[in-house]
Amino acid sequence: MTRQILATIALVAWALTSSAFAQTDQPARGGRGGGGGPTRPPLFFSESWKALPTPTDDHGEWPAGQAGVANPNLQLSLYGPSGKDITLVAVRGRADVYPLNLWTGVTTSPVGVTLRDRGNYVDLTDPLAKIRWVVRTSGFHQIRPLIKLADGTWLVGDHTTGPSADFNQADVSMADVHWMKIDPARMVTVGVGIDRPDLSKVDEVGFADLMPGSGHGSGGYVNVAQIEVFGKPVKR
Repeated sequence: MTRQILATIALVAWALTSSAFAQTDQPARGGRGGGGGPTRPPLFFSESWKALPTPTDDHGEWPAGQAGVANPNLQLSLYGPSGKDITLVAVRGRADVYPLNLWTGVTTSPVGVTLRDRGNYVDLTDPLAKIRWVVRTSGFHQIRPLIKLADGTWLVGDHTTGPSADFNQADVSMADVHWMKIDPARMVTVGVGIDRPDLSKVDEVGFADLMPGSGHGSGGYVNVAQIEVFGKPVKR
């Protein structure tokens, strides 16, 4: 009887061990740990700005414009009644501490900034699609994702970044964002929230700062040093 019990125990132990090895090997044959699992969408664009050859003003700034865009495939647009007052701020000291950035401090209205790839829309329907940016804020200012769809619809998201006293990197997953329509001329929301808009063809991607700036010195503004978008390109 004792021999039978020992034999049974040994057989069960062998079966459990074999099962464990089989489960361990499975991802290598195409499970989530292998090539058959979900993959992240590619980097669609990255923009970190570039310094201009002309001298800066007394505050070390230039007017924001196309000349300050480092990526030749991207087109910059500024929105809102005082969007033209957004500035490109030069590196101050060490670039890893105070990098080139777009600054909203002297704006007098809500504003928006977008980038448009000249050859492609971007598909942001993937659950892992995201915007990644490096941002510093002051006061109660925050930034939100701002997009224009291929059909001309403008949307602003509820997901905010800030406050952030340092230039910090933050990700905004598109799957987490709730959207409202926005009037790009006034940069104010209109209507009600939109449930699951079609993000398969997004024409422009950027950020909105929905509060006027406070001017130079401490107060209220945002600095945006980098914008990256992860999504699938769609030919125009």
